Amino acid sequence: MIYHFLHTFREFFTGTLGFYAYEEVMFRAILAAITSATIALITGPKIIRWLMKKKIGDHPEFNHTDLNDLMKERANTPTMGGLIILLAMMVSTFLWAKLDNPFIHKAIFIVIWFGAIGAVDDWLKLTSKIKNRSRDGLKAWEKLVFQFGGAVLIAHFLYADFANVPDARMLWLPFYKHGIPLAGWAFAIIAVLYISATSNAVNLTDGMDGLAPGCIGIVSATLIILCYVSSESMSPHGESQTWASYLLLPHIPQAGELCIFYASIMGAILGFLWYNSHPAQVFMGDIGSLPLGAAMGYGAVVARHEILLLLIGGVFVMEMLSVIMQVGYYKYSGGKRIFRCAPIHHHFHLKGWSEPQVVSRFWLLAIFFATIALATLKLR
Repeated sequence: MIYHFLHTFREFFTGTLGFYAYEEVMFRAILAAITSATIALITGPKIIRWLMKKKIGDHPEFNHTDLNDLMKERANTPTMGGLIILLAMMVSTFLWAKLDNPFIHKAIFIVIWFGAIGAVDDWLKLTSKIKNRSRDGLKAWEKLVFQFGGAVLIAHFLYADFANVPDARMLWLPFYKHGIPLAGWAFAIIAVLYISATSNAVNLTDGMDGLAPGCIGIVSATLIILCYVSSESMSPHGESQTWASYLLLPHIPQAGELCIFYASIMGAILGFLWYNSHPAQVFMGDIGSLPLGAAMGYGAVVARHEILLLLIGGVFVMEMLSVIMQVGYYKYSGGKRIFRCAPIHHHFHLKGWSEPQVVSRFWLLAIFFATIALATLKLR
């Protein structure tokens, strides 16, 4: 909204005041991050008090006695704190992004769609005792149906947007400078799987104070760089060469506007961590983890870095693989386990690491993975 206001009165702001900075996407991204962080810090206490008033507190239950003992202090801490993040990032995105950008439209849709799935899932869990039903929330197949449904819509319209963008309908591999052409069905399968998988991976990681939000913030910072490199020219004066062509990466026009979206997420995460750091005053809940995870997958699909996302989000990949391995081996071996508990952050907690140690070390791993991923861009 602010961008469109400034653009409408461009002659005044650029002529009288000489103010051109608002046209630069990174300038607006910085302002978006500051805006969302400020909103999260200001609204956080109000939302937390409202959640407490409504008795929206969690009672974590794990199929592991020792883990239940370690986590017993978390009982009654308000959940659904993802509302703080979603409110801050959505307001900031609306304020600073170009609202006529097709990629921004889909980003907003993802947040609303997957946020609604998470909200229903959280509500079913929180009201399970009152309604005398299972605390599992939405069944796995129910959640997947809605996740796939939203992802299919995104994949369909995204593929249509890429009709005149040759690089966008290809699969790009790290260390390889040429894209591999994709058929429409292959593009759709990759997009749907990535958006759904990242949504669930972040959801699995959200089990300790600050763990998932911190890792999301790091991935968001990396996606800001990737989206900027995908679309922007090498100077503000509009030379024909882009960063993408210089680094032999896919060129996706207009993708740079997503920098504002991911900067808004990063800022909202920073504000939320003020209240979610150990000991947490509020938990994110599925209403936060599902849309934020889906947004990570969406950014990789738009920038055409799906394979690279496996490295950028290495912590989330570890968490998801640990669950798959644990469940598979448990069924195959007749009750034996690879880890003491899955997802893997609980394994280290049970081994004697304190919760802050697990979180800080996984943050360091996330930074390491993101750094290596960015280094591969130049190695092409």
